[in-house]
Amino acid sequence: MKRLALILAPLLLSTSAFAQAPDPWVARGRTMLEHAINIPTVAGREKVPELATYLAGEFRKAGWADADIHIIPYVGEADNKTAALILRWPAAGAPKSKPILLMGHLDVVEAKREDWTIDPFVFAEKDGYYYGRGTADIKGPTVAMLTALLKLKAAGFKPKRDIVVLLTGDEETAEIGAKLAATEWRKWTDAEYGLNADAGGGAFTADGRPLGFGLQTAEKTFADYTLTVRNKGGHSSRPRPDNAIYELAHALERIEAYRFEPAMNETTRAYYQVRQQDEKGPLGDAMRAWLKDPKDGKAADLIEADPLEVGSTRTRCVATLLAGGHADNALPQLATANINCRILPGVSPDAIRDELEKVVADPGVVVTRRDDNVSTAASPLRPDVVGAFTDAVHARFPSAKIVPQMSAGATDGAKFRAVGIPIYGVDGAWIISPEDERAHGRDERLPVKAFADDIDHWHRMLSRLAAQ
Repeated sequence: MKRLALILAPLLLSTSAFAQAPDPWVARGRTMLEHAINIPTVAGREKVPELATYLAGEFRKAGWADADIHIIPYVGEADNKTAALILRWPAAGAPKSKPILLMGHLDVVEAKREDWTIDPFVFAEKDGYYYGRGTADIKGPTVAMLTALLKLKAAGFKPKRDIVVLLTGDEETAEIGAKLAATEWRKWTDAEYGLNADAGGGAFTADGRPLGFGLQTAEKTFADYTLTVRNKGGHSSRPRPDNAIYELAHALERIEAYRFEPAMNETTRAYYQVRQQDEKGPLGDAMRAWLKDPKDGKAADLIEADPLEVGSTRTRCVATLLAGGHADNALPQLATANINCRILPGVSPDAIRDELEKVVADPGVVVTRRDDNVSTAASPLRPDVVGAFTDAVHARFPSAKIVPQMSAGATDGAKFRAVGIPIYGVDGAWIISPEDERAHGRDERLPVKAFADDIDHWHRMLSRLAAQ
């Protein structure tokens, strides 16, 4: 308890709200968060509709009309019965601009009681933290966003454009809800741009030094490819010169050694313009050299070799699954491997398949795609969104740097970027790094103060952007 107090002291002192009376809406948000954590919205448990119903009820009590609240059941992968919640706050009068879409999700990844020191699906508060599966990813940020909306409504705020909230129920698995929302449900979800609670956020060191707040404007495309080698096989006592497992192994070695060409986009350029300011030594020199000349492959390679920068300069592909053979005493007739790629924005997954075929350079190794994911462009750095996010962060942490980010992972935002709706990861919660980096892991947690700050963050952003 004492150690956490020492850690948080410089953070608290840096916020303008330090001397103010407690915000009663933080207590309201905490109640909602506790309820959300206590519902195990894991794929297969069919609990997402229960959470959607609870949250819908909170908005009905706050004055939202039934016509503006939609709970939409759907089926995710492996017959996962789940649901999405869509809320609309209509503009006061005739809107002059298209809606703003607010995004989050209700599902969380599985957590086993024996892996945690506490029950992952029983909300707990101790030592200045909220504990439970989803506190950080993403029930904490989602509830903070919803609490800010309720606070604005109670204060009599009148948006000049519609605000639409989309909370899907299978972001952690197949993202079918996001795909439906970006296509079949567009009558409810169409928007000028979206603000995503599932990306962004800040970090501090244990002594309170700010590491920056990320503004996510791009995501790599997730794509899987299968390498397949077939052979007529035979008895293992009579080895053949061609062996399916060896042939596949050689192909994997070539992929392991291969490096895709580096490329820079608006997001990564802005990211490295911030990063290079404080980075010293060879890594900082490489960042500055690459900014000066994006064709400087040597500089990009040096950046890519850093463990914290892996994947930021180019497409990356890696073997993740391997299978081969059918008996101990038989030559293999089939050998397969899965190659998982995280592809730079704007690059077609089909083009990466073609490139992998060239790298393998063996007609006996067949490369096929396993998914239908499409490439998405980086969202432009809109001055209104960047300005609102920056000012909301600086109201609490004036010295924190704003760092545009390209995510190597995936969120529901990619499905909307794919249909031309820009999405921005703008959450305002923060963690102590690396101690609190526990999303999807053991004893997931979020600082109590970070949750309160996040409510204030969303309140400031939405009051500004929805008034335009």
